[in-house]
Amino acid sequence: MCYLLNFISIPKELSFIYEYAIEHGINILVSLFILFIGWLLIGIIVQFIERFLENKKIDETLKPLIVSTTSLLLKIMLLLTFASTIGIKTTSFVAVLGGLSIAFGLAMQGSLANLAGGILLLFFRPLKVGEYIKTQGVEGFVKEVQLLVTIIKTLDNQTIFLPNGALANSTITNVSRQGTVRLHIPVGIGYEADIKEARDVLVKAMKNTPLVLANPAPTVAVVNLGDSSVDLDLRPYCNAGDAPAVTVTVLENAKLALDAANINIPYPHQVMVKV
Repeated sequence: MCYLLNFISIPKELSFIYEYAIEHGINILVSLFILFIGWLLIGIIVQFIERFLENKKIDETLKPLIVSTTSLLLKIMLLLTFASTIGIKTTSFVAVLGGLSIAFGLAMQGSLANLAGGILLLFFRPLKVGEYIKTQGVEGFVKEVQLLVTIIKTLDNQTIFLPNGALANSTITNVSRQGTVRLHIPVGIGYEADIKEARDVLVKAMKNTPLVLANPAPTVAVVNLGDSSVDLDLRPYCNAGDAPAVTVTVLENAKLALDAANINIPYPHQVMVKV
């Protein structure tokens, strides 16, 4: 075989590759085998960590971060081992990688801001997976907090990706943090209506509404005397996650209860006067 290779004409441009392959061929094959087996082992380790974390009392916000960070570090270690095995000096490799990291960092300043924001969110914990939040004109349940983005699932089943840089610097209303919330639902009644009767009717309607808490009890307050109505504020308590459903149900039940009690709900209208 060696004699046959001597008769083969190899271009000068490929001579270096040919000589390197002859000299390090076995090392290259071993390195590729190590890379393949190592990649499979990393997948197995990551799956084991995921199952391990499922049985531990660790915040759901941190679990995806632990898994992704572990996977990234193991893959970097594997690539460095592969480079060392095929003869590449890891010190030079790391130096080149450091230079590329600086250039990449300058080009990706926005992503770095999101990374810093993600670290702040994970450190100060203004939100957690499963909590209901309002921020930047968006509201919904926190599905996942990643290093660069936070994933929000809205009530209409839309998935929104919020950049962590902007999120960390914005006002976050965490509706779920206290467990229960008091809603403010406006309803108007006519000036001719008996306020005490209307209050009793509306309180009873709220108490009969599913998901409204009995303790603290719902209340009704007069908040404004408008141009054509007495403005009432319905204040039921409920669990934070039930707030959207309770709001629409209370409004419907309030309308039905007022109609049944013959209490008028004013609405804007015009009177045409013939002159």
